Amino acid sequence: MVDLKMLEEKTPILKEICSEKEVFWKNPDKTVCGEAMEQIELGMEDVEDAERRLERFAPFIMKCFPETKERNGIIESVLTPVPKMKDLLNEKYDSNLEGNLLLKQDSHLAISGSVKARGGIYEVLKHAEDLALEHGMLKKDDDYSVFASDEFKEFFSKFKIQVGSTGNLGMSIGIMSAALGFHVIVHMSADAKQWKKDLLRSHDVTVIEYEGAEVVEYADDYSKAVEVGRKNSDADPNSYFVDDENSVTLFLGYAVAAKRIVKQFAEKNIVVDAEHPLFVYIPCGVGGAPGGVAFGFKKLFGDNVHVFFTEPTQAPCMLVGMASGLQNKVCVKDFGLSGLTHADGLAVGRPSGFVGGVMEHLLSGEMSLEDYHIYDLMRDLVATEDIFIEPSACASFWGPIMLKDEKVQAYIKKMGLEDKMANATHIPWATGGSLVPQDIREEYMHTHLK
Repeated sequence: MVDLKMLEEKTPILKEICSEKEVFWKNPDKTVCGEAMEQIELGMEDVEDAERRLERFAPFIMKCFPETKERNGIIESVLTPVPKMKDLLNEKYDSNLEGNLLLKQDSHLAISGSVKARGGIYEVLKHAEDLALEHGMLKKDDDYSVFASDEFKEFFSKFKIQVGSTGNLGMSIGIMSAALGFHVIVHMSADAKQWKKDLLRSHDVTVIEYEGAEVVEYADDYSKAVEVGRKNSDADPNSYFVDDENSVTLFLGYAVAAKRIVKQFAEKNIVVDAEHPLFVYIPCGVGGAPGGVAFGFKKLFGDNVHVFFTEPTQAPCMLVGMASGLQNKVCVKDFGLSGLTHADGLAVGRPSGFVGGVMEHLLSGEMSLEDYHIYDLMRDLVATEDIFIEPSACASFWGPIMLKDEKVQAYIKKMGLEDKMANATHIPWATGGSLVPQDIREEYMHTHLK
């Protein structure tokens, strides 16, 4: 049982969170990056191993998903300057935003249209490779387009892959697993949008048709879907569970994103150093995707990058976990919050303890926002840049808006960045949206919560 009164006395911001207020939390445990990394077992060699594995699978991906041919089978998104959105944020929200604002459009990643195409697809591919190597069907120097053959599909049909998801992870796991021939079961919570469930059920994925995807729905939250999915999978020796709460493999798939962005920075003449700070704002659910991306950035840019997570006021699970110091031992309902939010990808009650532990000394802070902002910001982005991303992804723009907050300004001052903000680069991370059906987009565009 959580002693709420004692926690609130020790960490006063928890009282504000309980009151459903929008808050900024500065991580008091953030330390010099080099020191923080000494306490983390994962290293850049792990990220590079993941990157090489994705490169090996590129011929297969290109063969099964022709939309990836332009990038030679590499699933990557564009980094887009959004100067008109920057102007709007300054004028409409008085955001005090200097420097450059660029949107990382993981919302438009090939195959599953969200950041989950990184970690989710990567974990499925790694599992497929492990099975093929274990059964003598593959050598690492083979042409991996062989994974598209009937022989491999027949082999993988003997195995299951299961996952618990609020939507986007389920789509990436479901689409790629079924393309390989696995029987895949996606355990989805009631928070998941109906169109995402329908997409999986209908198998309507870009240019291919696939079989074997099964969606199991729960009238409970995300944590319940994960719990039941894990239990069912553990009971079947031929089943593999993709554990969004604890998976190092997922985490490393996401971390590759930071390594790839270095090339995009070079193409756009973006410098990241002590005089040119980088700010990255990532919407956060259970924590795997934002944690992996953040870890990759900190590995590459150290103390010159400042990463913030953004969460809904009703489901700030990583925020309560880190602020209380209890990580996954607490959930949002312990603090009187419903866990219900229109930001379906962020509708998670309990954070990943693994990610919280990795982020303990790396994360700069967290920001929470009320749901109505996500729809307003979605419309703002369409109006200024003609870019559509799903509402939960729009939580990323709350980061630049919060720069005006006196607590954020205090952080900037403490970091010695006051005279360097004009040289800063700001990247809101768009986590999903390109697969949203047109009728649902129209519905979102006309949703006003306040």
